[in-house]
Amino acid sequence: MSSTTTLIALASLTFLLSCSGGGYKSAARYSPNTSLAAASASGPISRACLMSDRKARSRQLCGCIQAVADMSLSARDQSLAASFYSNPQKAQDVRQSNSPNNERFWQKYREYAETSEQICG
Repeated sequence: MSSTTTLIALASLTFLLSCSGGGYKSAARYSPNTSLAAASASGPISRACLMSDRKARSRQLCGCIQAVADMSLSARDQSLAASFYSNPQKAQDVRQSNSPNNERFWQKYREYAETSEQICG
């Protein structure tokens, strides 16, 4: 698949998702075969990923995981998830929290992480 075809497919998917009425979009709705490997999405997760000290980081990988985040996490959830790159303890605190909001977020975040791993590698 050429990069132009990939970009058109990603733009079409983004447009269709924007018409879906908003709200939480379960990452499970997206096929693991979706090709986002060439995605160049930018956002809070992509920026945090690129600024991290992780050896596997690359524009392609960080763009791909941002594209998955755009499909499955709200802007607020993305900001919280991005903060985990610079503060891993915050992720632990949210995961172990008894707050219903944190429990809902963690479920969405876990689905997002699993989908990112399947799609982006």
